[in-house]
Amino acid sequence: MVAMKQAYKENIIPELMKTGKYGNVMEVPRLTKIVVNMGVGVPGDRDELGAVSGDLARITGQQPVITRARKSIAAFRLREGMSIGCKVTLRDARMYEFLHRLIHVALPRIRDFRGVNPNGFDQQGNYTLGLNDQTIFPEINPDNVKRTQGMDVCFVTTAHDRDEGYELLKNFGMPFAK
Repeated sequence: MVAMKQAYKENIIPELMKTGKYGNVMEVPRLTKIVVNMGVGVPGDRDELGAVSGDLARITGQQPVITRARKSIAAFRLREGMSIGCKVTLRDARMYEFLHRLIHVALPRIRDFRGVNPNGFDQQGNYTLGLNDQTIFPEINPDNVKRTQGMDVCFVTTAHDRDEGYELLKNFGMPFAK
């Protein structure tokens, strides 16, 4: 959504500049991409992979890429090259549109929602959020879902540490738990 990008330029950048940590507008951290990843419960199951990739395409508005296993693991009955999931990398307009729908539509639909875990940041200020159910997105019809599927949403930023990434996503409206 263009409104999120406009809000970033008009509201979030000046808000972060007020802290005094940044001498230039280009130093302010920004969101570079969002990667959405869904795994398949049964490796190599074409029907399940088709359903998962279809759901991910409806949620993100972009065709997913099939991810394959890098090595064989006998305990999981996994062989090298088997399809194990799919992922989508969102940038620019689709990224901001997905961010808007995630924060304002999908997360409030979670039952007993008290905020997302603020401990999902890595050392570089990137944030990873795990969702348990794909039906929180309005694009997915719960009647057509055979099996609930979780997903990982990774927010990649230009922040230098956890605190900068936290402040950036908090200013975007990410509902962090207290």
